[in-house]
Amino acid sequence: MWRRPSGRALVATVDVFTPIVDDAHTWGRIAAVNAASDVYAMGGEPLFALAIAAWPRGEIPYEVLTEVLRGGQDAAADGGWVVAGGHSIDGPEPLYGQAVIGEVDADALLTNDAARPGDALVLTKPLGTGLVATAVKRRAPEAVAAGGELHALYTAAVDEMTRSNAAAALAARRHGASAATDVTGFGLLGHLRELALASGLAGEVRVGAVPRLPGLSTTLAAGEVPGGTVRNLTAVRGHLDVDADVSEDDLIVLSDAQTSGGLLIALAADRAAALVTDLQVSGHTASVIAHLDVGEAGELRVTR
Repeated sequence: MWRRPSGRALVATVDVFTPIVDDAHTWGRIAAVNAASDVYAMGGEPLFALAIAAWPRGEIPYEVLTEVLRGGQDAAADGGWVVAGGHSIDGPEPLYGQAVIGEVDADALLTNDAARPGDALVLTKPLGTGLVATAVKRRAPEAVAAGGELHALYTAAVDEMTRSNAAAALAARRHGASAATDVTGFGLLGHLRELALASGLAGEVRVGAVPRLPGLSTTLAAGEVPGGTVRNLTAVRGHLDVDADVSEDDLIVLSDAQTSGGLLIALAADRAAALVTDLQVSGHTASVIAHLDVGEAGELRVTR
């Protein structure tokens, strides 16, 4: 963050990743929405971006890269920021993302270290995109086509990954959020622990309240779990107090490495229901999933 004399501040973020879906335009859109998510998590609005790409010249036609760039441009146009330029290099595998510059009121900046004892935590998107992406990679292309065994789950995942966090950020500010973070590569438990630790608080998560993509049980039963999700759970397990009726599959979902995940918003408990209603009206699958209180910083209880 760069605080300017006017009281406004510029915030900058960058995110780049390999293809998560087969359709080039959709990949570009997801990557751009994901890149802007950190700006929204800080309560800001994206202004402009620089596109970043690596491409295996001679192996994948440049026409495919054109579609990726178009997808990113379309997401930016929908979100109100400008792709002002960018840079591409030769690379052994395709990569795409954006470096996004946004603006925020410096006195209203949302951080992950300002949550208060008694705050509720609202999650704005369902979990499971990492599990879905791994399932897609391990199954035949027909699995995600109309009538395929993963079609409904895949479609729901794409809908969520292309959903901007702009409306969620606006709602968070409107309802007086005290802190926020986006839920991405470290999974819900990882990002929740970071927020709790930074705020000097402990947390309690209710598994039954956490929204998840429909049909994840099929990917869990097949053992289609990303390596990043396993590492996330390993990293946080020593900080968990898990009730006996919470299953290992539950913990995997809570640790699933998300792409273009939702926001995790901390706010006064008596304001949480109104925020959830506001989010649901705008199409979000939102829920109050946890609360924070005085305790050993960063320690989490997981209940049914």
